[in-house]
Amino acid sequence: MDEKDIRILKTLAREKTSGPEQIEAETGIPKSTVHYRLKQLREDGIIENDLYDMDLSKMGVTLTVISEVNAKFDEGYHEVVGEKLADLESVSQVYFTMGDTDFIVIAHVTKREKVESLIASYESIDEIQRTSSKFVITTVKNEPRPINDLERETLLEAIENL
Repeated sequence: MDEKDIRILKTLAREKTSGPEQIEAETGIPKSTVHYRLKQLREDGIIENDLYDMDLSKMGVTLTVISEVNAKFDEGYHEVVGEKLADLESVSQVYFTMGDTDFIVIAHVTKREKVESLIASYESIDEIQRTSSKFVITTVKNEPRPINDLERETLLEAIENL
């Protein structure tokens, strides 16, 4: 991976396109090179898929719930509990964390009643001791492509250390 790959990846994220013509127009990298590099980035597992962004609110999914979850400490509990949380309907992100909270869980639900169902699902997991959940009132930032939050120089430094 090099500076050209970083430019291609940043364009993919910013412009939400994988079209070699548009990437060429944005970066000045020849279309044939873009095509080859995209293929290589896919083969290397850096580009994982060709997902389309969706506006969940236009599908009636209007509530985001952020939950802190604490579980009983046991060998491998983070994997067991993490998988159980990840399997719950509406849960889109599960993070095992350090500090006072074992897991942060992000879920998206269609209505208030579904929040109650979600919390009941947490409580049905034997290893979970307690939860604390919050409704999101306003989303200030939701960057689906975190590469947009990193400067090109930061990314170049990171690939030098691979």
